[in-house]
Amino acid sequence: MSDVFLVPGVRTPFVKAGGAYLGFNAIQLSTAVVEAMAKKATPDLLVWGQVIPDATVTNIARELVFDAKLSPEIPAFSTVLACSTSFMGTVEAAGMVGHGRIHLALVGGVETMSHVPLALKSSFADGVFAQFAKNPAGALEMLQKVTPADFDLPVNGWANKQSGRSMGQHTEDTAKHFAIPRADQDMRAFKSHQAAIAGQDSGFFADLVIPFGGVDHDTIPRRDSTLEKLATLRPAFDHEHGTLTAGNSSPNTDGAASIWVADAEGLKRLGNPAAVKFADWEIAAMDYHEEGILMAPARAIPRLLARNKLSFKDIDVWNIHEAFAAQVLANVKAASDPAYRREKAGVDFDLGEFPWERLNLHGGSLAIGHPFAATGARILSQAVKELSAMPKGTRGIVSICADGGHGTVGLIERV
Repeated sequence: MSDVFLVPGVRTPFVKAGGAYLGFNAIQLSTAVVEAMAKKATPDLLVWGQVIPDATVTNIARELVFDAKLSPEIPAFSTVLACSTSFMGTVEAAGMVGHGRIHLALVGGVETMSHVPLALKSSFADGVFAQFAKNPAGALEMLQKVTPADFDLPVNGWANKQSGRSMGQHTEDTAKHFAIPRADQDMRAFKSHQAAIAGQDSGFFADLVIPFGGVDHDTIPRRDSTLEKLATLRPAFDHEHGTLTAGNSSPNTDGAASIWVADAEGLKRLGNPAAVKFADWEIAAMDYHEEGILMAPARAIPRLLARNKLSFKDIDVWNIHEAFAAQVLANVKAASDPAYRREKAGVDFDLGEFPWERLNLHGGSLAIGHPFAATGARILSQAVKELSAMPKGTRGIVSICADGGHGTVGLIERV
């Protein structure tokens, strides 16, 4: 099998839901990104994702082919795995490039968390549809009498269907189970904002972010963030005993992001940029009832490192998705514990000490934002750019936790 390479894509600025992108839908955000990518090269394949679906769109990837005015002969399919959607789209594309006519794939994802579709309960919707077939006027009359009781309302945000609890509520379990102090969570958030602001000031994001909707940079990173301000925030998910706040949790975010996946021929079509190989990946799943729903990376990271005979210090760039500061701290704490690795990950391999100074060098989701399906492409592009500036032989890890007890981890290498 031929080597697979990753090349940074572009993205819209990430903004808080309900803000600057309130007047845009997912296809509009995505089209801007795909059009910008297509100016660089024409893809042979398009893979795109959206976690919060639009009931009127059955395959957002295919819609983008037409809206971005790409050739209709380019195959396109949609994918979803919660917060790891565009990471898994990258894995899928990596298995396809180098086969047949596919040498260059455009992968990405989008979320407009400003727009939450409301679903009618099936008992009511079925009746309306049955009426439309024989009595359209009667169906319209039924819709005029709809009440709040006829809707399936998202009363607990994007709660897990099995548990009925939100990611924040599950992560409170994690913080308690692994004894993650509030002060450590606030420090992680503070460092994320500092790193993101430094990245903006240095121009790191200049070729990663395209203007959209009157916005030309990520608006969530806070220049005025301080540990003192973070300490004043009230718990958001467990008001009595909780440690997770709006400050140490990622915000609801709108945005779209992309990345290139290529074989050697595809890399040439992109102008032979610094080559970063997608060397390996791991996906893990777990029963989340004890530790919390976002702890599967603590299994995936040790498995991936052990398989490649690498320790923590052998990784030069760490990019770990910050859904919550507590989840990052707990996953690293667990993966660093030999007993946990043996029992939960099935790995008996010394990983050494975790190099915190190499984590999220230009900020993470706590500061930049987290539009579910766009996060994987955002983190991968950021990590690949960081690694591209380093010597050959250096390595990076990208880790993403996802709803349902999933964890996806990728190993990238500068070659």
